[in-house]
Amino acid sequence: MAQAAPSSGSIVVADWHQCKDSKEYFSKIIHKKRRKNFGLLESPVMPPHVAVDTVHYKIFISGKSGVGKTALAARLAGLNIPNLHYETTGIETTVVYWPVKLRENGRVLFFRLQLWDCGENTLRRFDHLLPACKEQVDAVLFLFSFTDRTSFDDLSNQIAKWTGTSVKLVVGTKFDLFMHCDVPERDVRDFQETWKLRVLRVGGEVSDGLVDVAPLLNCLAENLWHQDCVTAGSANRRSQQDTGTLL
Repeated sequence: MAQAAPSSGSIVVADWHQCKDSKEYFSKIIHKKRRKNFGLLESPVMPPHVAVDTVHYKIFISGKSGVGKTALAARLAGLNIPNLHYETTGIETTVVYWPVKLRENGRVLFFRLQLWDCGENTLRRFDHLLPACKEQVDAVLFLFSFTDRTSFDDLSNQIAKWTGTSVKLVVGTKFDLFMHCDVPERDVRDFQETWKLRVLRVGGEVSDGLVDVAPLLNCLAENLWHQDCVTAGSANRRSQQDTGTLL
């Protein structure tokens, strides 16, 4: 049975990036008001007296061509967003580090999110790529554009391909272009009610700070940590049941 998604702010402190006690941690991912770029083998380095655990997750970004998958990965990582659209010809990976503070016990964690992005046409042409993307995936971000009705209507097909993945978030891009909006709010509300999935919005100018990415990254971290806690609880219950059976 699927677990209900946690309510926003119930697991991580949502505005922690704006608090004084977070500066020591966020300074490790920001330099001169710009986000640091991390390669596959790089990570933030904390001083010896500060012990911080890092949790690793694989995230796949799904959506029709042109909805902004590559742009979203760049935005979340603090990279420059391409001015021109181009079809991703293979699999591109982007590493994002994001510190969070757990509300329950005040523990600080670094979330290492490896974002996987693959072009829609490439997935269709090469059958082996989708299984590679699905392997050990922890969450899927389903993208649609508020300026492209077909991308919204295709969400059900996108979601159907990932039935075994627990963490699913839907992200609407280009919502700020009100002069050209093909997806009215009532349709978004109906979608959320039908699929029991929250729709997040990404758009507008990219700031040098964290305001424009914090809501999505916190929501993603919250759902991933909740999934791990549920999995760990289920494993403990099975272990206790097995012990009881042996006794």
